[in-house]
Amino acid sequence: MTAEIQNALNGLGQSTPEGSAEKLGLLIDELERWNRKVNLTAIRDKQEMIRSHLLDSLAAAPLLRGERVLDVGTGPGFPGLPLAIVQPERQFTLLDSNNRKIMFAQHAAGLLGLGNVSTVKARGEDYAPGHGFDTVIARALAAMPRLLEIAGHHVREDGVFVALKGRYPADELEQLVELDLPWSYAVTELDVPGLEMGSRHAVLLHRAKAD
Repeated sequence: MTAEIQNALNGLGQSTPEGSAEKLGLLIDELERWNRKVNLTAIRDKQEMIRSHLLDSLAAAPLLRGERVLDVGTGPGFPGLPLAIVQPERQFTLLDSNNRKIMFAQHAAGLLGLGNVSTVKARGEDYAPGHGFDTVIARALAAMPRLLEIAGHHVREDGVFVALKGRYPADELEQLVELDLPWSYAVTELDVPGLEMGSRHAVLLHRAKAD
């Protein structure tokens, strides 16, 4: 599996630290093992886990900014754990209200020796870390207006909210405009090896500058 994951990483065109493919393979092995006993993800096949969990997460790596990253609604640790493996210079906080999923994320971070990961069991609305984050990222959690309600306040003044979506989210973007929320946005298409072109997008949200 290590060679297969390394080939997939090469397909992403990203440079990664030595040993990343091995750690990512261990993460998938452990996810599959836990998933047989505890329902963590509807995806059961390892090959599909690589595509839809690992590569889908890592496609967002170039979009991260700053030192502190908050992964809201991380579930069993995606995209936060793969991103923490390939970007050890950043500090990742993985946040979820589901106890069994955050327990797995905590276990996996310890197993993989990820000293740059902390896990928190809480809802985004209730979490109070006492500081903002340079990047807040969320994957398939909620529509964007609701996402900003849940976690927009965790983004530093000059930070970025990365909302990972499937196909181009035209309806959600229209809602943002209609609600006249104080955020500007840009959309970028993500190329995920093994997934159809145009099937993954990221919306980069920044606080609108005051006039």
